Amino acid sequence: MSTAVNSQNSKRAAVRKALDRHKIYITAQSFSGGAYSARVLVDGEAYWVDEFRLSQLQQGLSPAELELTPAIDD
Repeated sequence: MSTAVNSQNSKRAAVRKALDRHKIYITAQSFSGGAYSARVLVDGEAYWVDEFRLSQLQQGLSPAELELTPAIDD
């Protein structure tokens, strides 16, 4: 019986973690001179990031943890 309880608790923890993760939307991409950059929208704020930072955001890190500054709209 405790196995069923542990299984249910781990499933709930996984759902909670997924719901807490930031939603990331890629709004623009560019590839120039061998460098990739993307404009992403996270929690209503836009940021320009490279491929490495994008993967970190997708893994669940927040823009604040990555010390990103919001993109300035032209």
